[in-house]
Amino acid sequence: MTMPQEDLADYLTTEIRNQDPLHSELLRDLAKLASSPMVNEEDFHATFLKVVTHSGIETRLQNAVFHLMRRKIFGLGGLHNHLNPRQTSLSHVNKFQQQWERRISKSINSMASELGVCLAKVRCQEEQDEILHKWTELSTLDLDLSPFRPVYSPKDFLDILAQISSPNLAEHCRPWGVISIPLSVPNLDHLREKFSELAKGESHLGLNPLTSSSEDPGITIETERYNLGQKVIASNHAPLSQEFLKRGAPHSLRGQLWSQVLGSEMCSKADVEHYQALKDSVIQHDIMIDKLIIKDVQLTAGNDDNYFVFADVLLQTLLCFSRDTKILDKFQYSSSNPPKAILRGKHSGLENMVIYPPNGIVPFHGFAMYAAPFCYVYADPVQLYMTFRAFYLQFCYKLHEMSADPQGIVSLCALFEHLIETHEPDLWSYLLSLEIQPLRLVFRWLVRGFAGHLLPDQLLYLWDIVLAHDSMTVFPLFAASILSFRKDNIMQVDTLSSVEAVLADLSSLPVVPLLQHALEQNKMN
Repeated sequence: MTMPQEDLADYLTTEIRNQDPLHSELLRDLAKLASSPMVNEEDFHATFLKVVTHSGIETRLQNAVFHLMRRKIFGLGGLHNHLNPRQTSLSHVNKFQQQWERRISKSINSMASELGVCLAKVRCQEEQDEILHKWTELSTLDLDLSPFRPVYSPKDFLDILAQISSPNLAEHCRPWGVISIPLSVPNLDHLREKFSELAKGESHLGLNPLTSSSEDPGITIETERYNLGQKVIASNHAPLSQEFLKRGAPHSLRGQLWSQVLGSEMCSKADVEHYQALKDSVIQHDIMIDKLIIKDVQLTAGNDDNYFVFADVLLQTLLCFSRDTKILDKFQYSSSNPPKAILRGKHSGLENMVIYPPNGIVPFHGFAMYAAPFCYVYADPVQLYMTFRAFYLQFCYKLHEMSADPQGIVSLCALFEHLIETHEPDLWSYLLSLEIQPLRLVFRWLVRGFAGHLLPDQLLYLWDIVLAHDSMTVFPLFAASILSFRKDNIMQVDTLSSVEAVLADLSSLPVVPLLQHALEQNKMN
C-alpha cells in the first residue's frame, strides 16, 4: 500500500506550512525575488523559476521535503504508516509494549515512594545558584546517588522481548532463537543490494585513508574525500550529503554533513532560545530523573577511557533532553505511549496523571551512550543537542521500544538470528548445544547501536553508514560479522563466561573491512 501522489503532495504542503520559521522565511524571500529586476513581468513564470533555482531557495525547499520524507514517513516503515501508525505493529507485540510501559511507570512511582523523594519540585535559590555556577562542570555536583538504581537494563528489556509470542504460531513452527514471532527480515542478498558500495569493496575512508586515490594517485583517499566533502557541504543539499556518507566522512567535515542530513545544520535563533529554555528548566526544577541520568553518565561514559572527558557536556545535553517536550512528537508515529506519574497528593485517576518525565523517555542503563559519540563531532552545545535530538528521533528510540517496525529492535534481533542461523549454522548449533542463545551475547551492542563498545572513530564510520542508508540493519549485520570473525575462538571454549570473554573487547575491530567481508559473495557460509 502506498500513498497517492495527490495525498502525499497535500501532506507535504501542510507540513511545510506548519514549519516556522521556514515557511515564513521562504515566503519573504520569494516575495523579494518576485520584485527583483531579474524577474521579467512579461515572462514572469520562466524568469521567476530561473531566479528561484539560482537563489538557493529551491535547495532549501528540497531539503525540507527530504527531511519530512525521512522523519515522518520513510523513517516510520512506509509511506502509508503516518495515516494510522499505531496499526503498523502486530497486536501481540503491542500488548507486550503496553505491559512494559506499565511496568516502567510503576517502577518510577515506586522508586519515588520508597526513597521518599518528589518526582519533580522547584529548586531552592541556593540549588539554582549552584547548578548555574557549575553548569560547565555538572559532574562535580555533590550528590548522594547510592539509593538510586536504573529503572531497567538491556538484559531486563531482552527478557521481555523473549516473552513475545504469536498465538497463531504452532509450537513445532517456533524459531529456536530468542525472537519467537515470525517477522519478515532481509536476507544477505537484500543486504548486499542495500549496502552495495560495501558489498562491491569500493574505496572507503574506514579502510586505509592514507592510500593513494584511484582517481588521482598524487593524493590520498583522505585528501580526495575532504576536497569532495567541502564541495558537497557548499551545495547545502541534504540528499547529496547523505550519498557522500556512503563512503565515509572526513572527521573534520562529519559534523556539517550529519547536520545537513538530519536537518539540524542551521541553529536558528529559535533553536538557541529553545535550548536556553531547557537549560533554565534544569536550573529551576529538580526532577528525580536527573539523578538517574547523572548516575548513568557516571556508570557508563564516566568509566570509559574514550568518553569520561565529556561527562559534563553529556550531563548538559541529557538533562536538557529530559525536559524537551518536542520529543513527545515521536509518540504520534509510534506504537508506544509516554509513561505517566500521579500528581502529588492526588488519587490515581486519569485526571491526576501527567506525562513523566516531560520528554516521555525514561532512561535505562546505558542510555547516555546514545549522546556520547556526538561529543566527538560537535563543540557547540546547541548544535550538539539539536543533532543528537534529531538522530534520536530518527533512529535511537526504535532501539528501546517494542514494535514490528523493520527498523525496530525486535526486527533487528530477528535479523541477527537469521544471519547466524543461516550463514553460520555450525556456530549457531554449537552455542545452542551449550544452552547459549547467540542474541544474548550481542544484545547489549544492538540496543546501544554499538556506542561504548567500539573505538569512537570506528563507531562514527558505522553511524555514517546508518545515516547514509537510513537503516539500522547494519547493526545486526555487523554483530553477525563479529561472531563469524571470532568463530574459531568461540568454538574452542564451552562456558558462557568464556564465550563472553572472547567477545568482551571490540576495540581492535575495524568496522568497514568486517562489513565488506560479510557482504562479499561466499564469504559467509
